[in-house]
Amino acid sequence: MFDSGSSVASALEAAGASLADAQRQPNGVDLTVDAVFEGTSRGRIGREGKRVADRRELEPEGGDYRLNPGTYVVRYGEPVRIPEGRIGFVLPRSTLLRNACTLDTAVWDAGYEGIGEGRLDVGNPIDIESGARIAQLVLARADHDGTYDGDYQSEGL
Repeated sequence: MFDSGSSVASALEAAGASLADAQRQPNGVDLTVDAVFEGTSRGRIGREGKRVADRRELEPEGGDYRLNPGTYVVRYGEPVRIPEGRIGFVLPRSTLLRNACTLDTAVWDAGYEGIGEGRLDVGNPIDIESGARIAQLVLARADHDGTYDGDYQSEGL
């Protein structure tokens, strides 16, 4: 069962997020664009470790990220804290999809805290204003064994 939007908003506000009324949705909270990055090197995922590729932060032009088709990493503008007994999913807003773009994210486990990121795939040139709402975080009840304590705990905080 998914939590209500007001419950998700409370979890984000407990993490320090300042939410605009427009971000509060019936079943979740919209996340905004804080930064967009383009990869500049090769990353690695191995059995014994990992390395995130180097990247450069893109500068908005006149307040907009002017993105050509390709793959980018977007950092969200809101700190997140996933409560115990919950699991977080981030989904693209429909306007992003209607503009031939999508957003992929990983599961956010119970106990995760940080300012998360997602992979933005741009299929058609698009301008995205800095601070625009591009994703929606939803929380669902979930049994779990322990809480998140991985490499990305407290990222961006």
